[in-house]
Amino acid sequence: MKTNKIKKVLIALDYDPTAQKVAETGFSLAKSMGAEVKLLHVYTDAIAYTSPGHVTIMGFSGYMEADTNAIQEVGSDKLKKASYVFLDKTKHHLDDQTIETIVEEGNVAETIIKIAKDIHADVIVIGSHSHRWLEEILMGSVTEKVLRHATIPVFIVPTKKNE
Repeated sequence: MKTNKIKKVLIALDYDPTAQKVAETGFSLAKSMGAEVKLLHVYTDAIAYTSPGHVTIMGFSGYMEADTNAIQEVGSDKLKKASYVFLDKTKHHLDDQTIETIVEEGNVAETIIKIAKDIHADVIVIGSHSHRWLEEILMGSVTEKVLRHATIPVFIVPTKKNE
């Protein structure tokens, strides 16, 4: 039986406190297989970067003090810069400067699948955290959409808080 070696792991991170768990788990998985790591953040909404009370993640506090209208006026450049800072802080947290970071704007699920294909990833690592069960049923989650449409294995990291 022929087995395919996993050479490249794409870790998709959102701007949520659970991103640390996803990054650490995906990084550990990749390193245990001797695989290259790519971190991806897809941005779509300025609100995620300006929400009051958003916690610092792996040393990144984003633009919480920034005005949402100001971010939108500047356009996607400021969000892209914030996203790269977020991924750079993640790289620093994981203590591996060989990690490549990728930032894209667009539909999150579609962009994750597109980037995985473009970079020839062998595995996608993504977190799963449902905020509201009704929202999950009506719209579906990004994780579920990636799982349904991906042509490579998807490693899902459960991030729901233990209650």
